[in-house]
Amino acid sequence: MNDQLQNPEVTRVECPSARDPAVRLFIFAAMMLGFGIYTIYDHYIQGNYTRPEPYSLNPYLKYLFNHYTPYLLVPIGLIAVILAIRHLLRKLTADQTGIGFGTERIAWNRIDRLDASKLKDKGMLYLHYGAETLTLHSWKLQNFRQLVAFVEKNVSQEVQQKPE
Repeated sequence: MNDQLQNPEVTRVECPSARDPAVRLFIFAAMMLGFGIYTIYDHYIQGNYTRPEPYSLNPYLKYLFNHYTPYLLVPIGLIAVILAIRHLLRKLTADQTGIGFGTERIAWNRIDRLDASKLKDKGMLYLHYGAETLTLHSWKLQNFRQLVAFVEKNVSQEVQQKPE
């Protein structure tokens, strides 16, 4: 009974998304949205930067910058928010049937090659299957060590030792 408590058999590893990449996207989104909203306030509500004569270059460029900046920065900020939320909602699951995000699964027998050349340096593990590659990155996933151990356990030895 003591052996069972010390070495439980792992049959499933769940790796939620790490927060760091999403925090960076949220910071970027806050900067884009903040500057875009400030430009809307300054240009449209306060009435600064009215349209000058087209022959005075610097005031005309200021007007164009303040007029069109919100149309660029606000959508970029919203896209960054959506990408950050999407990143936070992703969860990688590895079990006896395969590995993948959500319902998309790669069966263990479909994996042709396991590339761990950047595992120690950058924390990246590549699973090659057919013409596609699943990249597992320690910066983007929690429980990464358990995941690597589980992948090594489930991928055959021939696939692990296959050269590039």
